[in-house]
Amino acid sequence: MERKIVTRILIALVLAVAMLGVGYGISTAVKASDSPVSLASRADIPMVPGNFSELAEKARPAVVNIQTVKTMKGGSRVFRHFFGNPFQEQDPFEDFFGLRPQSYPSDGFEQKSLGSGFIIDRDGYIVTNNHVVENADQIKVKLSDGKEFDAKVVGRDPKTDLALIKINGASGLHPIAMGNSDDLKVGSWVVAIGSPFGLEQTVTAGIVSAKGRIIGSGPYDNFIQTDASINPGNSGGPLINMRGEVIGINTAIIASGQGIGFAIPTNMAKEVLPQLKEKGKVTRAWLGVGIQGVTEPLAQSFGLKEKRGALVSQVFKNSPAEQAGIAQGDVILEFNGKEIGDSQDLPPMVAAMPVGKTVTLKLSRNGNATTKEVKLGEMEEKAELAKAPSRKMLGITIQNVTPEIARALGLKDETGVVVSRVEPGSPAENAGLQRGDVIQEVNRKPVKDTQGFLRKIEEAKDGGSILLLVHRGESNLFVAVTPK
Repeated sequence: MERKIVTRILIALVLAVAMLGVGYGISTAVKASDSPVSLASRADIPMVPGNFSELAEKARPAVVNIQTVKTMKGGSRVFRHFFGNPFQEQDPFEDFFGLRPQSYPSDGFEQKSLGSGFIIDRDGYIVTNNHVVENADQIKVKLSDGKEFDAKVVGRDPKTDLALIKINGASGLHPIAMGNSDDLKVGSWVVAIGSPFGLEQTVTAGIVSAKGRIIGSGPYDNFIQTDASINPGNSGGPLINMRGEVIGINTAIIASGQGIGFAIPTNMAKEVLPQLKEKGKVTRAWLGVGIQGVTEPLAQSFGLKEKRGALVSQVFKNSPAEQAGIAQGDVILEFNGKEIGDSQDLPPMVAAMPVGKTVTLKLSRNGNATTKEVKLGEMEEKAELAKAPSRKMLGITIQNVTPEIARALGLKDETGVVVSRVEPGSPAENAGLQRGDVIQEVNRKPVKDTQGFLRKIEEAKDGGSILLLVHRGESNLFVAVTPK
């Protein structure tokens, strides 16, 4: 009897387990069919790499350390992201003038700086950042094997912060290939190699955090954001993909942030470097308009169905745009067949075109679609910073008013020049001029840009005061400066 009871219990248990197995199998099958495929099971999507040793070993011989010496006279332009005390509170005007606080001696001194770069061919051409070598009196390049060479600047492009330098007499160089940055995906693994804080051949790894970042550094912002560790000294070094190709040039960091670095895409560099090698500078096409982004309220005001395009806020006199009949208030929706999603899309499209090319613009004017053909001109490279003439020394450094500066200072337009530095003990300081002042008139005559300002200063009579109309904060005031 007991055996029968035990047997029945065992049979019941076996059946229960079998039914449970069947139920579990059915349930699993249903869930498997409805659930997404695990990325880890796909052989074509590598997840976390085992290590970066082989990649670093192949790439490091192409990466160089760059040491520069610059003669400073009472202060100089520096790139805010990579120089200066990282623990010091930022001067709000540094974001626009690129200047350190005014604590330098006025008699001049030598400043030594460190940066990085990478070899792109066996002839000794090296890519780095413009701000690494700008105004350098001496440039030394140290290779991965410890050998040092003097370098010369072949060409610079401040607008993209790229520079091409060259060393002679080096043998056995190991160039690195430039990849296609457009193929880069957010979330992809990348490696940065450089000399952070002078620590040569440092390798760090991370992922691509975002693409197309705009950080307000210039008209051609289109940065790759990465969380690979980048620090002062990495500037100009390569950002490398898992195939060992350079897909970015490390350029900027946010001083107060961690894991937020920015690199110039290699595809932008590929457009710039041939011109730097051939001509030492970059020649860009010019449309001749000032633009701004389209917000939802602006889209409604200008009769647009959606928020997109570049709103023309200004048409420059005698520009290609004026000659083609483009008007203030037009919204540029397409440039030569390419859609303008945001106003930041337009400048690089124009710059990539050859000078003299005729392009087609699709516009919205008062809510109606129209097209215009424009023959692009050549952009004049105006000096961003200028010193007042030595014959009439005021003791100021001036800069054209950019759209970013205009917004920051609450200006209605971009005319006039902004004071980016006042020399200690100068006539300008004695007269009360301050950094951030916008000079709108010289001796009661309007000033549009730095060239016009310098010309009017030269035209002023010797021996007398120069009357300046200055915009400061929310008010205007006159300042009389007596030059030395």
